[in-house]
Amino acid sequence: MEDVAREAGVSGQTVSRVVNARGYVGAATRERVEAAMQSLGYRPNSAARALRSGRFRTIGVVMFSFSSYGNQRTLDAIAVRAAQLGYALTLIPVESSAGETVEGAFRRLEEHAVDGIIIVIEAHQLDEADIEIPAALPVVFVDSNRGDLHPFVDTDQAQGARLATEHLLDLGHDTVWHVAGPAKSYSAERRREAWRATLDARDRAIPEVLQGDWSAASGYEAGLRLREIDDVTAVFAANDQMAIGVLRAFREVGREVPGDVSIVGFDGLPDAAQLWPPLTTVQQHPERVGALAVDALLAELDGEERVHTPLVGTELIVRESTGAPRVR
Repeated sequence: MEDVAREAGVSGQTVSRVVNARGYVGAATRERVEAAMQSLGYRPNSAARALRSGRFRTIGVVMFSFSSYGNQRTLDAIAVRAAQLGYALTLIPVESSAGETVEGAFRRLEEHAVDGIIIVIEAHQLDEADIEIPAALPVVFVDSNRGDLHPFVDTDQAQGARLATEHLLDLGHDTVWHVAGPAKSYSAERRREAWRATLDARDRAIPEVLQGDWSAASGYEAGLRLREIDDVTAVFAANDQMAIGVLRAFREVGREVPGDVSIVGFDGLPDAAQLWPPLTTVQQHPERVGALAVDALLAELDGEERVHTPLVGTELIVRESTGAPRVR
């Protein structure tokens, strides 16, 4: 670092700020330092930096499912934000959210020498199981929570479900049927409860909930049942994939969307706009959730006073899959 400082004509402290991505360094000065590093072949010694700073500059991520759109986008956002702040990721996928499986992931991360852990597991088991969180490591939860023990970051699931249900009621539908996500999913539970509360607040009938598993196939199975019920005119599916399955079930028997039935999804899949008809959906922002999770973890590492992180809001994207009910 002393060689780099001499080459760039700056102080050793300035080189340290550039290397560690901490503190302000002007753009022109940063370019000189980076050019000197490249010219001299300088590479920061991660082991030495860890000894000096007490940081390994690595974040551990424990994730249960890579199949959902939200989790994919959240992981991508965590990786991007971590890289911006000079941190690498160590990712540990787990096959289930059972206590012994998650604790095994913690042990592996401790062996990999990480500074803290972000847990992306949307399951009740994290609250129900006797999971021992490593006391020495800061932990942030995404799409789950441990009460006040650890910070957590999430999408405002209830707001999104309320927007979807109110939209359909405001169009003139008597009630709204719901295709829910998995029973052990926090996201699915919050969306289901908000749907129910919205109908109850409007004094509308609350239909039977149909259970799915986030897949388009499970949405199609739910749609097969719904299309046999004469008074179904509006359906809120807990994600876009299941909404696609519901759409197929109604369309294949000639039920028009939105003429005979209106359908709303949740997630904001990019391809939802390319369906026929284009799908009305609740747009969530997992990229913001992932970035906030990294920021919350680093705040814990720095010993900052914990500030409640607001839930990340959603917005309703209205397209052609919803409309007023047909007069019968």
